[in-house]
Formats: sequence, structure tokens, C-alpha cells
Amino acid sequence: MAEKTLVILGSTGSIGRQTLEIAASHRDRLRVVGLAAGRNAAGLQAQAEEWGVAQVALADEAAATQLGQSSDLRVHSGADGLCSLVRELRVDLVVAAISGGAGLASILAALETGSNVALANKEPLVAAGNLVTQAAARFGAQLLPIDSEISAVWQCLRGENRREVEKVLLTASGGPFASWDAAKLAHVTPEQALAHPTWRMGPKVTVDSATLMNKGFEIFEIKWLFGLEFREIEVMIHHQSVIHSGVQFRDGSVLAQMGRPDMRVAIQFALSYPERWENDVPRMDLPTLEQLTFGRPDATRFPCLRLAREAGEAGGSYPAVLSAADEVAVEAFLQGRLRFTDIPRLLERTLEAHEHFPLTSLAEVQRAEQWGREQGGHLVSTMG
Repeated sequence: MAEKTLVILGSTGSIGRQTLEIAASHRDRLRVVGLAAGRNAAGLQAQAEEWGVAQVALADEAAATQLGQSSDLRVHSGADGLCSLVRELRVDLVVAAISGGAGLASILAALETGSNVALANKEPLVAAGNLVTQAAARFGAQLLPIDSEISAVWQCLRGENRREVEKVLLTASGGPFASWDAAKLAHVTPEQALAHPTWRMGPKVTVDSATLMNKGFEIFEIKWLFGLEFREIEVMIHHQSVIHSGVQFRDGSVLAQMGRPDMRVAIQFALSYPERWENDVPRMDLPTLEQLTFGRPDATRFPCLRLAREAGEAGGSYPAVLSAADEVAVEAFLQGRLRFTDIPRLLERTLEAHEHFPLTSLAEVQRAEQWGREQGGHLVSTMG
């Protein structure tokens, strides 16, 4: 297989660092030529030096200016800098791992160059799934999921007829509070929410996992990547995180993808596709598994899943508003300005206040996101 060139957007975050770990194990197959981060200039510079990368991007303009003055790197600056980096390098694969909705414009820019995009962050497909999938189709690029559950569905569907799919079985670990009652949930601390029982992730997605909003966002990913309806996607709790998701077909057969809860497997599959490469990830020892349990999510204690479905069914600007308001709510919770149980309350009140409009352009998506951030910020000040 010919060497693949990579740009990693969000290289200093959890997914970005694990992507570089995998690339280090396959230097004969993968060549990193561009890196981008939000504001971690020191971490980005160290990565660029290790990989011999000449071009980088920093979303934070002040950090970008400082890095450009103190190094020999060519530094692209700001949100537009992420786009100029991918447009100029025109690589085989762009790994999109920027947290939240900030990476949408650069994903669209990458697709417009014909680069395949490995999606690690969910928010772009939540806010603008129609625009992203249309761009991929228009420019002949592929969207490859990195998220473990979405990768599991992708793997189960390889070689299958999509028209024979009855439903997707999307698994959720339940997070650290699956057994907590409503009274106890009101006193969750950020430290507790960030202590996920099975997965190693960044702070935003870890809190979203605890509220089950993460699973709500994954419903959007499945809808847009595989052309399914929301009603064809069933969420189930699976505490052991061994079965990462499955597909049920119209004859009743179920195919499921299993493995240890290690993001490197899903990341590597997106990097190696259509091949499977060797790795040193510890193997699953099936005889030692005492039990695999399943259940249904409790929509009363975890209403974010319901809110995501409702926003998705309503369509238009609602999902973008939800995604942006969730970023605000999670940040406020991590700062101690909102209680854990205030997150879904803020989201529901934001959606109730919103006046729907259609999304047919990046500018309209950004308008909806801006409204969601402003409304969410206002509610934080009244609820905190």
C-alpha cells in the first residue's frame, strides 16, 4: 500500500496524540505533514519538531503569532488558518479531532480538496450533517469515522446491503453515574464526571458521555454517515464496553463488533482503511469475561438523549443550536458555574426559545451556533 500523507487537526488533544502514537508505529505507511491545535503552541511545536513538520496552524491568533516569531515553522493563524493549512497541503487524509464545532469549516475545506476526512468529533455532523455529506459526495471524498461506536457500525456494514438493515444497535457504557438517582446526580462534581469508567477521552466528550449527550450526538453521526432514520437507531446500555455497537438486519440476524475499550483500534482502522494493520493493543481474552449485560437508558434521569432526538427530528437549525449550547453548558459545569443536572435544563430551555430556520450554507450554520452560544451563555448567568 502506498504511503498516506496526513494532517491532524487537534493534534495536541487526546485523539490527536493517540493518532500520532499509531503513526509512529507505522512510519513506513503514514507520513504526517501538517499539525493543528487550538492554543497549545508549546505542545504543537514539540510535535512539529518530532515529526519534521514544516507547516502548522493555531486557532488562537496570539499564540500563532508568538510561535511564528519564535520558530522556523510556517504558522497558519485563526479559524481561517486551519482551512488554509488543509487547502495548501492537500493530503490523502485529514484527521479532524478538534473538540466542539470549531472544526466544521476546516472539514469542509478538506473535503473540497478531495482529501478524505477521518471524523473524531461529532459536532460537525450534528450541526451540519447535510453540508458535510453533500461536500464529500460532490468532491469524491470519503468520511471515515474514528468514534469507536460509529466505527463498529461501519465495520459491521462492510460488504452488506444497506437496504437490508433493520436497525442499528448503538451501545453506551452509561458513564460513571448510570446507577445514581436524581438526587445524587444534582451534586456531581466535575472531577467525578471526568472519571469515565472505561474510556480515555478529552474533557468535553467525557462530560457528554456522563450526560448521555454523547450518545445523542452519535445518533446524528449514524444518520448522516449511513443514511438511516433516527427511528432506525436504538441506544442500549452496555456497561462493559466490549461490544462497541451492532447492526440488526431484516432477517433478525445481528452483527456486532467487539474489542477492548481502546480508542487506538478505531483510530487505526480509519488510518489503515481499507486494510487492517497489525498493532500492539492488548487482545481481548474472551474466556475471562464473566458477563455481558445490556439495558435501556433512563430518559428521566438522563434527558439529553431525548433532547438530541427531538432536535434531530425537528431538523433545520435546531441541531446546530443544541450542539453550540451544549458546549457552553459543559464549559460552565467544568468551571463550577452550573450543576450537572442543569446541563439538560439549559439545553431544553435554549431549544424552546429558538425560532427554527433552514440550514443551506456554512454561514447559516454559524448563525445558528452563535445564537445557541449566546442564549446558552445568558441562561448560565440566570441559572448558575
